[in-house]
Amino acid sequence: MINKKWDEVLKDEMKKPYFRDLGVFIKNEYGHKTIYPEYKNIFNALRYTDYDKVKVVILGQDPYHGEHEAHGLSFSVRKGVKRPPSLDNIFKELKNDLGIIRTNNDLTDWAKEGVFLLNSIMTVVKDTPLSHKGKGWETFTDDLIKLLNEREKPVVFILWGSYARSKKELITNKRHYIIESVHPSPLSANRGFFGSKPFSKTNNFLVSQGIKPINWGDSNE
Repeated sequence: MINKKWDEVLKDEMKKPYFRDLGVFIKNEYGHKTIYPEYKNIFNALRYTDYDKVKVVILGQDPYHGEHEAHGLSFSVRKGVKRPPSLDNIFKELKNDLGIIRTNNDLTDWAKEGVFLLNSIMTVVKDTPLSHKGKGWETFTDDLIKLLNEREKPVVFILWGSYARSKKELITNKRHYIIESVHPSPLSANRGFFGSKPFSKTNNFLVSQGIKPINWGDSNE
């Protein structure tokens, strides 16, 4: 598939009964509770990184559940928001791996570079992690992974932690490259995340495939 957009690729998916049911549930939740991210930002991962532009997938579980944090990209927080511990550890590994010191906690520039920052569960109730687990998001996002798996152009899948690594079974196409380790959370980062060099491994693979590497540093935009 060449020059495919998510809207085109997902045309049939969005007609399925589960997706319609999910839409009804989500609209009701936003109408009665404080839900993150903002409704307009739910699909930012797809908005910023279209199907044919994906070079790398970094898979999270569900959005940050604190005020003003989540904005539709896994591990990313809005500008001016305190850096969460997992993102802090990601940046520490980035510095150790490539010598890059990143100050911007908003990863939109990564998304525009081709890094698909996907949360498996795309919404969450304020202060209630995993509150939208089992409501249909996992079916949708698993299908996104399957659609990327079908691509002829190689993709790097970065799977941090046991939940993300459980999605490895969806990635059956041998042309893709999987990087996996424990989660960057402070609870596990010292048990194999630090020193795993995911950023250099990603770029080395992309270059080997004739694909422009990712600029992991702060964007000049």
